[in-house]
Amino acid sequence: MRWAVDTPLVGQGALRRPMRKGSCLALAFSLLVLLAAVPAAAQPAPKAVRVGFLSSNPKTAGSMRWLDALREGLRERGWEEGRNLVLEPRWADGHYDQLDDLTAELVRLGVDAIVTDSTPSALAAKRATQTIPIVLGLAGDPVRAGLVVSLSRPGGNVTGMSLMSPELSGKRLELLKEIVPEVKRVAVILRQDNPVHGIFWSEAQGAAGKLSLTLRSFNIRTATDLDGMLPAVAAWRANALLVFGDVLLESAPYRGRIVAFQLRRKIPAIGVARELTEAGFLMSFGASYAETFRQAAAFVDKILRGAKPGELPIEQARQFELVINLKTAEAIGLTIPQSVLVRADWLIQ
Repeated sequence: MRWAVDTPLVGQGALRRPMRKGSCLALAFSLLVLLAAVPAAAQPAPKAVRVGFLSSNPKTAGSMRWLDALREGLRERGWEEGRNLVLEPRWADGHYDQLDDLTAELVRLGVDAIVTDSTPSALAAKRATQTIPIVLGLAGDPVRAGLVVSLSRPGGNVTGMSLMSPELSGKRLELLKEIVPEVKRVAVILRQDNPVHGIFWSEAQGAAGKLSLTLRSFNIRTATDLDGMLPAVAAWRANALLVFGDVLLESAPYRGRIVAFQLRRKIPAIGVARELTEAGFLMSFGASYAETFRQAAAFVDKILRGAKPGELPIEQARQFELVINLKTAEAIGLTIPQSVLVRADWLIQ
């Protein structure tokens, strides 16, 4: 832009009247201010980052609590919806066959990172992209599941949290034996198409031998499998139920029927998540899912600020919860030993 200063005409010629030094300085300052203001006014607003949340779960109070924990963790680090962050949640509602399509949708949106809530959702994300960073919110053993090369240097585009829940299968059986010393036969309800349940099963079998327990697996494949499974568990005369973590097994219709079976047979049911104990299982022992997603937010923050996911070591969950439902204990005729009660993080009464 050109700036001109009009001068008066004297006689027949156009003569410039010399300006005083102070006037020149004032004019120059004014021009600088105006010029500085032009690009500032034209400066575009910062582009908001876009973060996908890929869930194999249905949209329930529990899974929304995980998303809220992620949102809170990001807000604590300066990323806020409506200002510089857009969250893109996608829910598979327990149908693993929908995960690939949901991931493809996030890829088309050009998200800057994808946070996953299970091993199946993480595997679907990894199948879809080798460039968009993937942050594990909930995953059992990412190395054995084939998500990363190692915990210390994951490589590729995947990092995040490991629940290391296979190792906890033995701890759950130890707690069961402490609560019900006479238990001998434990029915393990699992889902064979969940890629980490085979790992959980191996860990549980190793612990069972040391505790003089006999395990038998009962596999769920579809929504109707409980119809034949629970009578088979009863026919086997199981003393207890151990339910591995899975979106289908933890969904309201499934857990409701397992709780009813537990109360009817008066045998304890043990799960991996607090939500199951709140629904009526006797006990759960595992990582605090909400706290794990707050930790996952730290990975997202580092990646958005330029860190490479393959160079960020996988972290283990830091907060674990032992939750006991005392109402269920009373209903099935169990007295929880004081040695266990004092170690519980939550008692449901």
